[in-house]
Amino acid sequence: MFEVYITKSGKFLPNKAVSNDEMESFLGLINNSASKARKIILRKNGIVSRYYALDENSIPTHTNAELTNLAIETLYDDSFKSTDVEVLSCGTSTPDNLLPSHAAMVHGLMKNKSVELNSSSGVCNAGMNSLKFGFLSVKSGNSKNAICTGSERVSTWLLADKYEAEIVHEQSIEEHPILAFKKDFLRWMLSDGAAAFLLENKPKGENPLKIEWMEAFSYAHELEACMYAGGDKLENGEIRPWSDFHSNEWLEESIFAIKQDVKLLDKYILEKGAESMKAALDKNNINPDEITYFLPHVSSHYFVDKLAKSLAERGVEIPMEKWFMNLKDVGNVGSASIYLMVEEIMNSGKLKKGDKLLLSVPESGRFSYAYAYLTVC
Repeated sequence: MFEVYITKSGKFLPNKAVSNDEMESFLGLINNSASKARKIILRKNGIVSRYYALDENSIPTHTNAELTNLAIETLYDDSFKSTDVEVLSCGTSTPDNLLPSHAAMVHGLMKNKSVELNSSSGVCNAGMNSLKFGFLSVKSGNSKNAICTGSERVSTWLLADKYEAEIVHEQSIEEHPILAFKKDFLRWMLSDGAAAFLLENKPKGENPLKIEWMEAFSYAHELEACMYAGGDKLENGEIRPWSDFHSNEWLEESIFAIKQDVKLLDKYILEKGAESMKAALDKNNINPDEITYFLPHVSSHYFVDKLAKSLAERGVEIPMEKWFMNLKDVGNVGSASIYLMVEEIMNSGKLKKGDKLLLSVPESGRFSYAYAYLTVC
């Protein structure tokens, strides 16, 4: 077995930062009406700026694959070129196509050589699953290096025109023309971007991060779906897939819109997060006092104090001065969020040799959680 190090990190955030007041001009008005939920949601999530792969006319400027490739290109220098890549592992919630895979589309843009590919799907843990594939590949000796990515281009999924047919349909059958909160909620939570890590079997560069371990947990065996797209949730909690609907229903019921059951989210996301994090630390004999920086991916600042309380109740007390987050400035970029946090802290000048970093990523899709423990070398 080999040691595994994150030797470089890079990112690509498209266009200019978009303020809270500008969001609706990029995403558009549904039914020519301003969202009543937008200001409430933004006040609770604490995000003040984010990035969209859109211009001011809501025209896409980059595909997801392009965002990812641009992040990867920041890893190249005289000591590591595109032709040196052995494994490409890409995670996203919002691939450009159903087929081919996201990693294949990114590789098509790299124009380098034949490499081993992995595409991780899901929600926020798609990025961590992508990282774990690269980690295990390098650790086992299957490869000497791997590029792992997390990326999202969700803005085009959130444009007003994706919901207009549903609104028109509701009006036609004399229903109140209001977008369900479970759909409107996420329009003000999610944004675009990509980040990438270079994993190698030897420490190189400034502040390489040794991956000590990674752990993952799923509670899908006991909990129903909370965040979903490409289907609709039935009364019994099951998801009816998009392919079971007639094509006219895809638009009339916004089948491809991203939805979230906020009541289910509030009930379980912290409870299962604290439970799984306690289990991960106990399994690897880590005392919370050993952690120098805690990097939690949270979808909203609304959850921060509640998460700290839930962890403390499990005996995992991490003082707030150890928490490192950038949600406020870059937004919730799903599977890329944890990569963006690591990239920022690696280049912040804060890290010292021997520092310990705990990465924590919850996924509300059907409640799964992933963790990684890193040492600064």
